[in-house]
This record gives sequence, structure tokens and C-alpha cells, in this order.
Amino acid sequence: MKKGFLKILAATMSAALVAVGCGSSSSTTGSAATGEGGDAAGNVTIWYYWETEGHQAALNHIIEEFNNQQDEITVEAKYVPFADFKKQLSVGASAGELPDIVILDNPDHASYAAMGIFADLTGRFDVSTYYDGPVNSCTLDGKLYGVPFGSNDLVLFYNEDMLADAGCEVPTTWDELLDVAKATTTDKVYGFAHSALQNEEGTFNFLPWVWSTGATSYEINSEGGIKALEFEKSLVESGAFPKEAINWTQGDTMNQFISGNLAMMINGTWQIPTMREEAPDLHWNVAPIPQDKQQASGLGGENYAVIAGGNEEAAISFLQYATSGETCLYMMNAMGYISADSTIAETQFEGDEVYQVFVDEMKYANARGPLPEWPDISDAISLAFNKVLIGDAEPADAAAEAQATIDSIIGK
Repeated sequence: MKKGFLKILAATMSAALVAVGCGSSSSTTGSAATGEGGDAAGNVTIWYYWETEGHQAALNHIIEEFNNQQDEITVEAKYVPFADFKKQLSVGASAGELPDIVILDNPDHASYAAMGIFADLTGRFDVSTYYDGPVNSCTLDGKLYGVPFGSNDLVLFYNEDMLADAGCEVPTTWDELLDVAKATTTDKVYGFAHSALQNEEGTFNFLPWVWSTGATSYEINSEGGIKALEFEKSLVESGAFPKEAINWTQGDTMNQFISGNLAMMINGTWQIPTMREEAPDLHWNVAPIPQDKQQASGLGGENYAVIAGGNEEAAISFLQYATSGETCLYMMNAMGYISADSTIAETQFEGDEVYQVFVDEMKYANARGPLPEWPDISDAISLAFNKVLIGDAEPADAAAEAQATIDSIIGK
């Protein structure tokens, strides 16, 4: 679909990782809305990168429902492989050939908003009941450039039997976490781990330590940032945290946990269905990530964005339907996400105590960025904690090196 209006920078964007939210800006009937610029009508194309058949089927289901209930708008979805998604979005911007809606990873949102690709939805879509983190991931320079699709966050998973055998309670502070990790470490079991890859996935898992001190993502060479790196070092030096975690994805970490090789881990909402299916006899539970000064979690998920100069009003009408109560719940439950709309999320998992912990933590889940240059900042952060974990740098030195990169990017 050609969008000749676009004046876009021709650049191939580098960006990072995973998870998403819904809204209640229209009624649950999902009727096509009338946009401010007149009756919404015409064709709407959506790009997405989900490989999971269940995710694709869920999206196609709500598209079919929307198309069948009205005659003005026809929506269709196109799969673009994740490996090609960012390139096609950038190339499409340069060529003036883009869809009307994209579903993209929330850390990438600001990069494309800064290019001028996304329509300004400020005042055109109500996100007043959404959690701050997901909304912030769609916001740049005070303007709303998207709608959260669905969200996930991080908490502490723990093996109930291992903690009981060690005579330990669930840790709530850093000191307690270190003590419990050491107490549950044996010749066959590590007490604690999280994905520590030198990429966005690793940054996602590390930043809650920084935020818990009160420091921001851009203050690594601060008292709090250095303290977070020192805490990671203390975990490794205690023997309770495996250095091998620098090679573990979040999926790898989960597999170590359900195999009985880890007593505790940090991981996300999306692992619950797999764990319940593959390890039905494992006694595990979840709790907030142990804190320093304050609770903190990392926000994952995806966002909808409307392409500027495309069929904006019809796209917004579809988003109003897709984020309405019943439709949103269908998508979230089909895909294992938490609604970014707090009014929906509050009752989404009634009766499920495990999922409810994740919902409660959404109040403390921070977005990475949002900043167009976030991928480069993330690289500096993940390099810093990797050097500390493998012993190549002291926390203060790694923090200073990362901060120099961060300052050069944000203009300090």
C-alpha cells in the first residue's frame, strides 16, 4: 500500500527484543467507529511478526469478526518474519510503501516514531486507564504514537521444595535473595539465575536491579547503578549464580529451572503455560523481584502503531474494536499476555494467584527507553554487566564505560 505522503528518513534501524496491552476506548460491541476526519472506510493492512500459529489464528479471528459486523472497512493481516521486520519497515518508509497498522516490540517504538512513520494519536485514542509503563513505551516528546497491544513483566520464580528443604522463606530484599541463593546452592543446583545475554534480552533482566535503587536506565555510573552491578558480582562470587547465564535465553533459564537445576530465577508471564504443561508435578510459585529501595520490574510486550498518511481513521476504528473489553480479553488469553488497560487486567486472571502476581507488578513495570537510540544504550548496559559477571571489569569501571556511551548518545 503506497503512502506517498511520507517524508521519512532512509535508515535501517537496529533495535532489540520481547511482550503487550489493550484498551477500553470503545464499547465491547466492537462496532466500527467514526473518526474525527469523517466516516472511517476502506482497506486496512496490518503487519505482524508472530510465528506461533495460535497467535496468528487469534489475530485472524478478531479481524474476521470485525469485517463481518460492518461493511465500511476491510482489514487484512500480513506476516513479516521477525528477522526482516525492522528492515522492511525502514525500507518501506523510504519507498513510501507501508501498511496501515504495525504490531511491534515496544522497545523499538520510539525509534520509528522519531522517523515520522507513526501517526500522532494524541487526543484520538483514550489511554487514560492504561498502565503508565505501556503508555510510556508509545510516547515520544509528550505525544502518543501508538496503542499498547498487550504486556508482560518479570517476577521471581522459586522452587517451593528447595526453599523449604533449606529452611528459607521467600526473599523480599537483595540481602535475603543472596542468603537464600547461597543456602539453596548445592553441587547440582544453583540458587539463582536470570538471562544475562549481551543483548536486549539480558538488559531486560538486569535493569530491575538498577530501577530498584531509584536510578534510571541512563544513570549506570551512579550510586544505584554501581550498586546493581556490585550485587550481580556478589551473586556470582558466592557461587550461587552461574556464569553460564551469559549464554542463557529466558527460555534456557526456564528449562534449567523446570529441570531442577535452579532454585530461583527471574522470568516472565509467557513462561507459565509451558511450565504448567511440561512440569505439572513441580512445586513452584512466584513473588515480586526482591528489592533494594523500591519495587521494580521490567515491562515487555508489543504495541499497535498507526502509519502516518495511511488509512488512519479506519485503522483507529479497528483498534477501538481490537482493544475493547471482550475482544481484548480473547486476544490476551489466547496469547498469554496481560492487558495494558488496568481496568481489564484487574479481573483478567481472577482466581489464578500466579498470574495475579504479574498483574500486581504491572504498577512497577518500567518501559525500556523510550528513546530512539535505545538499542545503542541497551548494548552499553548489557556489555557492562557481562564484563562484571565474567570478571573482566570491576563494577565501577564497567559503569563508567557504559555511562560514557550513554552520555554521548543523550547529549550530556
